[in-house]
Amino acid sequence: MSETSPSETPGTPGPDFDAMTRDIAEVPAVEVIVTVAVNLMSAAAVKLGLTEEGDEHKDLDEARKLVHALAGLLDASTTEISSFHAAPLRDGLKSLQLAFREASLVPDEPGQGPGEKYTGPVYG
Repeated sequence: MSETSPSETPGTPGPDFDAMTRDIAEVPAVEVIVTVAVNLMSAAAVKLGLTEEGDEHKDLDEARKLVHALAGLLDASTTEISSFHAAPLRDGLKSLQLAFREASLVPDEPGQGPGEKYTGPVYG
């Protein structure tokens, strides 16, 4: 019995990896970086309870990981993306860091919050 991925149905060919590779090859690196950053921001907002569903998906441990990953990505890509792209991403990161601090029952010391290793202490 052969295994199929959830997106495949038995008897149909698998995904066209050559076409997917061509599609990815055509996307500029800046666009990939910005897209990943926006996805991290969106996921962090959900885990912080900042969406319409509010506390339904709130999970500060998960939010911490996402905010930290976002800060690391932005720190590593600072010289690779223009300030046109970086400025709004940094603003969004700071907003998420402040939201995390507000949501925490026991706030981290300044400089110890998620991503502050890369950004420095975040104050309101």
